[in-house]
Amino acid sequence: MSAEEGVDRERGLALNEDWAATIAGLVLLALVLARIVPGWLVP
Repeated sequence: MSAEEGVDRERGLALNEDWAATIAGLVLLALVLARIVPGWLVP
């Protein structure tokens, strides 16, 4: 594996982590707006 492949792999992993965090935040927001989870529970 070359150094360039390692960088591309790390960049892809970081991008996936960013999307996972975005989706988790949107799910939490939807749960609060739907009043399934109380707003004080989510910081």
